[in-house]
Amino acid sequence: MERLIDIVHVEDTSASSLKEAIFNLLAQQSLSPSSVRGQCYDGASNMQGEINGLKMLIRRESKLAHSIHCFAHQLQLTLVGVSKKCVEVGKLVVLISNIFNVLGSSMALDMGELTTGRGLNQQLGLSRACDTRWGSPSKAMGHLEACQTFEIAFMLHLMRDVLVITNELNKCLQKKEQDIANAMLLVEVAKRRLQVLRDDEWDSLIAKVSTFCIKHDVLIPNFEEPYVSSLRSRRKLANYTILHHYRVEVFCNIIDWQLQELNDRFDEVTTDLLHGIACLNPINSFSSFDIRKVMRMAELYPDDFDESNMSILENQLASYIVDVRDIDERFSDLNGLCDLSKRLVQTKKHSNYPLVFRLVKLALLLPVATASNDMRSQMSDDFFSGCLVPYLEKDVFDKISNDVIIKTFQDMKPRRIQL
Repeated sequence: MERLIDIVHVEDTSASSLKEAIFNLLAQQSLSPSSVRGQCYDGASNMQGEINGLKMLIRRESKLAHSIHCFAHQLQLTLVGVSKKCVEVGKLVVLISNIFNVLGSSMALDMGELTTGRGLNQQLGLSRACDTRWGSPSKAMGHLEACQTFEIAFMLHLMRDVLVITNELNKCLQKKEQDIANAMLLVEVAKRRLQVLRDDEWDSLIAKVSTFCIKHDVLIPNFEEPYVSSLRSRRKLANYTILHHYRVEVFCNIIDWQLQELNDRFDEVTTDLLHGIACLNPINSFSSFDIRKVMRMAELYPDDFDESNMSILENQLASYIVDVRDIDERFSDLNGLCDLSKRLVQTKKHSNYPLVFRLVKLALLLPVATASNDMRSQMSDDFFSGCLVPYLEKDVFDKISNDVIIKTFQDMKPRRIQL
């Protein structure tokens, strides 16, 4: 638990192969898989799968290897999950994407903000000029016709309401310096507002959609008529009304699925871990400290905190917070858990409060920072491979001086300034 290995390079990216590579690397470092206490991966199914995903394969070997996924990406995946379950949401996403590609790219080209061509760095999925010029009018007319329906008007208003509810949470999760406690509170806020939307705001939503449709000459259906799906023959009428379709199968289901996604992706274990980390954070003179939440975090690591240790930990926490918050001024200027762990060692308080220090180390093992979308999209496979080579061959690279590296890089091509 004292050491952290976080880089593994394998050609086969199946979950089982990744697990084997990780365990081989742990063995090379004389580390036991049972000592793994944290893991974090992207949202790929081979990583996050609840049955055979990498995180679950690791958990089978070490039940205490809790997984925390990138917060902002988690929220994005809730919408992805809903769009996969609801045909109407999926259709709306595709339609908006198509409209953006046709109209947005054409406007950007006309304004000179984008260029066309081929290559890896093309934006917005633009076609070349000839394709855009001849294909856009017919595509635009088709998309315009698709937009002039009650279904699209209803979906736009509904999804706007859903996304507005999660907007504050989304902005909070995108911050570089995350306030974990507030982020988790905003998850609960979003859940409660979604429930209120489901229980109390159907009538106001229909009123808004109807007003919009009247203003823009969009036909409003008779809600008492049988619903006819566009995916089935018009001769085969559904055994429920148009009202039932929109209120139950679309409105209620979308909100229920969104709530389910939030519950699954921000589950109780993750919430307890994150609240515990937030309470250990020394920022603002330990203002977030809550002994009950820290103890709940410790309960998730029974191999590290058995029954006797839990009572000792509680006593240590009570003394520790009085010491570092109210008495020892050397702890008044800390900016995070890293600073806290260093200061505990520098002041030798890690030996006074060994179980508290163990919790701090566990908190440092759990990666909770997010990578921005821009950063993820700019990191190509070549970039990652280039980063991995110096790590894997560090014995060789340790013998190469910085001056040699700078000169080689400078000689690769002409540059505006001398490195």
